[in-house]
Amino acid sequence: MKAEKQIILGALDCFAPGFLAQGMWAHPADRTADFNSLSYWTDYARLLERGLFDLLFLADTVGVYDVFGGSRDAALRLGVQVPINDPFVLIAALAGATSNLGLAATGNLLYEPPYLFARRLSTLDHLTGGRTGWNIVTGILASGAKAFGRDLMGHDERYDFGDEFMEIVYRLWEHSWEDDAVIQDRTRQIFTQPDKVHEVAFHGRHLQMSGIHLTAPSPQRTPILFQAGASGRGKQFAARHAECMFVNGTSRASLARAVADMHRALAEQGRTPDQVRILAGLTVIVGETQAQAREKQEAFKAAASAEATLVHASGGLGVDLSRYPYDGEIEYSETDANRTLMENLTRQPDGSRVTIRQVAEKMSLSSRNLLIVGDADQVAQEMIAIVAETGIDGFNLARVLMPDSLEDFVRLVVPRLQERGAYKTGYRPGTLREKLGLGDGARIAANHYGRLLGQEAAIAG
Repeated sequence: MKAEKQIILGALDCFAPGFLAQGMWAHPADRTADFNSLSYWTDYARLLERGLFDLLFLADTVGVYDVFGGSRDAALRLGVQVPINDPFVLIAALAGATSNLGLAATGNLLYEPPYLFARRLSTLDHLTGGRTGWNIVTGILASGAKAFGRDLMGHDERYDFGDEFMEIVYRLWEHSWEDDAVIQDRTRQIFTQPDKVHEVAFHGRHLQMSGIHLTAPSPQRTPILFQAGASGRGKQFAARHAECMFVNGTSRASLARAVADMHRALAEQGRTPDQVRILAGLTVIVGETQAQAREKQEAFKAAASAEATLVHASGGLGVDLSRYPYDGEIEYSETDANRTLMENLTRQPDGSRVTIRQVAEKMSLSSRNLLIVGDADQVAQEMIAIVAETGIDGFNLARVLMPDSLEDFVRLVVPRLQERGAYKTGYRPGTLREKLGLGDGARIAANHYGRLLGQEAAIAG
């Protein structure tokens, strides 16, 4: 059976002991407790390259999940994304351990000075040979804002701030240095031609700056841009900026709706679906047989932490789920946290609402991701069918047990996908953007907002 298109695969993880499969760090076969060790991550990255994964995607959180019970204690006790380390430092460390794997991380623009952040990303893009990506987020945790001595901005205001931040970094990355600014002429002792480097000036409601970019153009100039905005304002932001978009859904129908919504948002920004790649979150439990896979699932469910799942969900919702009866339904409330998660849990298509017990039990291994359980043929067939029926381009695969989940996937599922023509047998040459078939060569597309900024008075001198 020949698939219509090859599946893009990312590995979704976090520089912390606990991520989506809550409590699994305590499983005796899990290696996540070694997450502070560089060898843990180099082994991880090399495994992904062996499986021809397109990227390792590192989620991040600024702040602590302290909504559940009104305290940070449960998050600390259960390892719910705390302790958590800086993922951009890890990208630098993995640059030399890999050759083709894309290396992307979440960066919360509310708490970064754009001038220095632009330099950090350009530096990483140089060190990785153009394999760096940035997942743009505006944050949902009030504890993160408090740590910076602020109140959390309102939901839509965070995106307004984000648009200003993006204008600054685009101008630095795309328009400060001309392509031929650096000549390294030893005879004349000219490293950079001064007239080819331009000052960027920006004066917005939230941010102001004036200066040249400190880093010469990297292979991609702008790192490949990821975003997962799913609210009305979030979709608008993602459609303007993102080249890869993340969607969550636990059914094909919900994913298809999310893809259709994103395509409409892209059209409003003058962009077309072929200019982005849409990836869905996925958790796979695969065995030599279907029965073995089901046995694994039951064992994992027994080992997972329901309390940690509720700690994570409470932070995402901005609502303390410890106040509800265990079989009580979650009620809709307007918060400045994750509005899409709130909608999904309280306004189901059939009119029902999710109970606390259902959150604790159903989200403990895969959170809001799709979950596929079966033998290798079943998993591969299901993945191909989901891509064909929903319009997504691939998946962000979240492990349950580290490294067993990924080793099993690479050993069992990857060959089945390749046999069906649904997965590559080798990497494309070039930058991450080129490997994913996006943009204008190594750069963002000529009609992307970040490039179009150069056609107005963005540059002084």
